[in-house]
Amino acid sequence: MTLTQPIFSEVVGLIKQARAKALSSVNKELINLYWNIGEYISKRVETEEWGKSVVQELAKFIQSTEPDIKGFNDRNLWRMKQFYETYKDFPKLSTLWSELNWSNNRIIISRCKSINEQEFYLKLCVAEKYTARELERQINACVFERKILSNQKLSPLARVLPQDIINTFQDTYIFEFLNLSENHSENDLQKALINQMKNLVTELGKDFLFIGSEYKLQVGNSDFFIDLLFYHRGLQSLVAFELKIDKFKPEYLGQLNFYLEALDQDVKKENENPSIGILLCKDKDTEVVEYALNRNLSPTLIAEYQLLLPDKKILQEKLHQFYIEFEQNQLHLND
Repeated sequence: MTLTQPIFSEVVGLIKQARAKALSSVNKELINLYWNIGEYISKRVETEEWGKSVVQELAKFIQSTEPDIKGFNDRNLWRMKQFYETYKDFPKLSTLWSELNWSNNRIIISRCKSINEQEFYLKLCVAEKYTARELERQINACVFERKILSNQKLSPLARVLPQDIINTFQDTYIFEFLNLSENHSENDLQKALINQMKNLVTELGKDFLFIGSEYKLQVGNSDFFIDLLFYHRGLQSLVAFELKIDKFKPEYLGQLNFYLEALDQDVKKENENPSIGILLCKDKDTEVVEYALNRNLSPTLIAEYQLLLPDKKILQEKLHQFYIEFEQNQLHLND
């Protein structure tokens, strides 16, 4: 490497930054154009000036007069109308949908049933920068329903940490992409997660940086190994994952707490926050988890994993029941 190469790399970095900004600007203009077209068509249809045949004629006219312009067939024009009508009463969401490409916007307005769900995935897409394929996967995995229905248990220390831990971690993780049999071992699970690291990070969240598997800790004359070690950029914490292929047992906490203490004393940097431990179990009894964590002094969470995508209809029914019970409780409080 010559002495000028680092300087040249800085110039290339500036070019990439400018290119990214230009693409982002073009995307915003395109999305705003689709919004304006959707608004125009919606108002024409609302006043009964236009019907389905007129929109088809518009699509043909655009294609005949501007043959080089793609994406303005009648189906897409109706989607622009749907796009405008979905968000017209929620102007604050414009800062979110204008950040996304048309593919992701189209997926959200067609797949999500409520404005709350749409807002959830808009925020998630902006934060995680999902591709269309990754967004489809998250909707199929019912991330919205799982987040609301989550019965996540935190240790007392984790509850008082200043970071937004509840929104960072999940109560249940879906690992359908592993294609593991039901009778898998912890070693099988660990190897499969490492081999599918891209999908794993999509499920966990893109702020997670993978450090290593079987991460070695030396305490005294003994060696210990953490199943999976990550670093979370937003929380500025090391995150240790311990994998268990059976139901949660209170004694699992002792091992994880030992690992967290070793990480904090020997690995954590001064500017970083206390290490966080995640026990990932095949199953858990929420009452046992609550008892086990009540006197636990380390920032620890207990989560479970599933190897199959959840039944979306069942989760939506549970979510509907959740909202009914919530509204009933609110009425009782106001009485």
